[in-house]
Amino acid sequence: MPQFAPALLALEDGSLWPGLGFGAVGDTTGEIVFNTSMTGYQEILTDPSYHGQIITMTQPHIGNYGVTPEDEESGRVWAAGFVIRSLSPVVSNWRSRQSLPDYLAERGVVAITDVNTRALVRHIRTHGAMRSALSTGDPDPERLVALARASRDMNGLNLADEVTCDEPYRWAEAQQWWQPGTVAADAPADGFHVVAYDFGIKRNILRLLASRGCRITVVPAHTTAEEALALEPDGIFLSNGPGDPAACTEAINT
Repeated sequence: MPQFAPALLALEDGSLWPGLGFGAVGDTTGEIVFNTSMTGYQEILTDPSYHGQIITMTQPHIGNYGVTPEDEESGRVWAAGFVIRSLSPVVSNWRSRQSLPDYLAERGVVAITDVNTRALVRHIRTHGAMRSALSTGDPDPERLVALARASRDMNGLNLADEVTCDEPYRWAEAQQWWQPGTVAADAPADGFHVVAYDFGIKRNILRLLASRGCRITVVPAHTTAEEALALEPDGIFLSNGPGDPAACTEAINT
């Protein structure tokens, strides 16, 4: 188990939520939100849709099955911070390669446990998502409230441009894990050709398309209609992603 130190989550409305820090040591800011999933914290943390957000889990017991690289929805953690009620002292999962605290520490993600997440979620539900600051290094209340209020407002931001891929690429993996020495993980080469716009796409979406026999080309969010059509697709898929879709004016015009 990690060595816990006092930590504090502060919202822009001045409310304070104390707990114990784990993961990386330091400060982080982001929009405070909550997720009601019972499992899948690793998929949530690596989902580009959560870029710039501090995630509160309503499921109280987190970390009991550790972290598995194959379960990541992207190549990095996109969440700005992580808030939970209780960190499991035990990791029990034959697929696990790392504990959640070590995983977050390696990736520079600040997290807090022992928070009254039930009250916090009710507060968010009543007052809406708002800017917040989380510290495991210097949990000074006044400083953190000021830090939250000075952080960037997520409203109207085109966050898709911050999470999209840099270049087009092909995707063929149809499942997360398979028998070594087989090619069962690859989609057939003669299926429908789908051009998938990456506004923050998750790997499992691509796997589901591939498992249905599709040939997939993933393209950046700023790809023009002419560039997409030049790839001769049978269909075009628009992924989900972070932030307000109305801010993606270039994509809307395309």
